[in-house]
Amino acid sequence: MSETRTEITSLGEFGLIDHLTRNFETHNASTILGVGDDAAVIDHFGKQTVISTDLLLEGIHFDLMYTPLKHLGYKAVMVNLSDIYAMNATPTQITVSIGMSNRFSLEAMNELYEGIHIACEKHGVDLIGGDTSTSQKGLIISVTAIGEVTPDRFIKRSTASKGDLICVSGDLGGAFLGLTLMEREKKIYLENPQVQPDLENESYIVGRLLKPEARKDIIEFFEKNNILPTAMMDVSDGISSEVLHLCKQSNLGCRIYEEKLPIADDSRKAAFKFGLDPTVCALNGGEDYELIFTLKQEDHDKITLNEEISVIGYMTELEEGCKLLTKGGNSFNITAQGWNAFQQ
Repeated sequence: MSETRTEITSLGEFGLIDHLTRNFETHNASTILGVGDDAAVIDHFGKQTVISTDLLLEGIHFDLMYTPLKHLGYKAVMVNLSDIYAMNATPTQITVSIGMSNRFSLEAMNELYEGIHIACEKHGVDLIGGDTSTSQKGLIISVTAIGEVTPDRFIKRSTASKGDLICVSGDLGGAFLGLTLMEREKKIYLENPQVQPDLENESYIVGRLLKPEARKDIIEFFEKNNILPTAMMDVSDGISSEVLHLCKQSNLGCRIYEEKLPIADDSRKAAFKFGLDPTVCALNGGEDYELIFTLKQEDHDKITLNEEISVIGYMTELEEGCKLLTKGGNSFNITAQGWNAFQQ
């Protein structure tokens, strides 16, 4: 990183937008008009449009003491694309709005937008607009994602049926363990700035926190194999919280098997090292950005070939409640202990 610092004020708002978006190219025919006018123009040619937006606030959703700006830009896009994929849709465009204080230089903003650019390129998404403003304190990022889906192929949370299998992509709990490690190292550093952070070769869990991947591959797998989940959402607040959302909105109960929860070996080892229960991390840790979905039992054989998908339980009658069946044969009520957007 060079020592050069360019003040944002030297460019002005339009100059800043021109500078930050100069490398973004258009990938989608549906993008008629992008950055540079009063409004963008998109046309999805008879497909239905899916829209989602997320707000990321410094000190609430991210800590710049251990989050590189490039990673933050990438993650800000990924968390929005994950919501689009959770509808069984294809993301096509995003808008990005930034509020920043004068402690951020042009070079810092370049880093942030480099991460945004990498995410857009990876998922074939067009940046078509946004806004920039001064923030009194801290960095504020708001991303809106737009996607397209063939009519009647979008998937809601409320359409699961009794007996449907509950499935999840990837593995769970890694991002929470990455956060636990980073917060521990931050505390040590603040108490003694001479001590260099020791990430103990925990690249997997750190990556799960700082560089999550929206599951484009799972949606492509569905399309290729003619799979249509009965209900779906992404895992941002912890699997227990998401399962309860699916149950509540579908008016059903569920059974989840502890032994079926997918936990990476690196996450399991890290949990034991930190004195944490890997199952609790998988159930209640947020920010995994995997997909949780329900599937008709007759479609089970279609997903067995995909090692990235685990069947973790099934939907039951509402009266049977939402239960976790432990490895020891006990049964517990599932409770949502994940991320609460309004807790202080």
